[in-house]
Amino acid sequence: MGTDMGTRSRRQPGAVAGRKPAVDYLRISITNRCDFRCRYCMPPSGVELKRHADIITYEEIVRFTEAAVAAGITRVRVTGGEPLVRRQCPELIARLACLPGITDLALTTNGSRLARFAAGLKAAGLRRINISIDSLEPERFAAITGGGSLDAVLAGLERALELGFDPVKVNVVMQAGIEKDLEAFVALARELPVHVRFIEHMPVGRNFSGAWRYVSREELLVKLSGFGELTAAAAPVGAGPARYYRFAGHAGTLGFITSMSSHFCGVCNRLRLTADGKLRSCLFSDEEIDVRPLIAGPPSALAAAIRDVIGRKRFDRRPGRPGSRFMSQIGG
Repeated sequence: MGTDMGTRSRRQPGAVAGRKPAVDYLRISITNRCDFRCRYCMPPSGVELKRHADIITYEEIVRFTEAAVAAGITRVRVTGGEPLVRRQCPELIARLACLPGITDLALTTNGSRLARFAAGLKAAGLRRINISIDSLEPERFAAITGGGSLDAVLAGLERALELGFDPVKVNVVMQAGIEKDLEAFVALARELPVHVRFIEHMPVGRNFSGAWRYVSREELLVKLSGFGELTAAAAPVGAGPARYYRFAGHAGTLGFITSMSSHFCGVCNRLRLTADGKLRSCLFSDEEIDVRPLIAGPPSALAAAIRDVIGRKRFDRRPGRPGSRFMSQIGG
């Protein structure tokens, strides 16, 4: 192994020992619908879909985000479900991109519809994008996603690179059998300027049995050592908790998000707005407030409510305590 491959500090930029980190990052789920059925994200039967009237409107999202900026939010990520299944997603991106105070705007997608919408998203002001690709073997990909088309997702990835999105990150949830895909992901980072991020699987929204086990970063590093020497690499924009490495001569990088083996709850800087208008400060807590009634009121009152949620945010939680909502209902 190269340098800096041991346990690293999980402190994010701006975090100071003994102080709470600045909560400046908002993830907005714009729908709980998805055209995939990823086995780690939702139960096999799917989740109960909300009525249209129960889903937060784009106007409400914009008004909420304006208040969130007043409360200290500077970074926004649009998620789902799958955000591109909701109509006029590029229109929402354009409205968010124009808000004063937003310094970073990103989107996470499963990539199935990205080839169709990438140009519109770029024109709307989106500059960087995350694409979830849990396998580069078509049959395994279809099994993980409940029938998803790998070709469609790779077409979306190619289109994003053609249009100049930067950075383009590929999110890979580490699951049993991932070693079968490592050579393909290493090749992807060798040939393309993408940042492949291996993410430890978090048990969100279900009571996992004792048979469930995540694949850790350390396990994966041992397997990756067979492909050469990894050395520490500079993080791309919006790196968050990931730590990045590179094989010599490769166009892209490999990153690791140690959600379980070396959790970063103590420096979490995120709030989450669910598709039905609930504000949450933690993946592993069912505490949430309904902000839709507040959105209809004075912006100052909404900003004060957001500050209150930030002020009550706990940084001493631990992963592994599933709540009532599945990941697809929260937005990751």
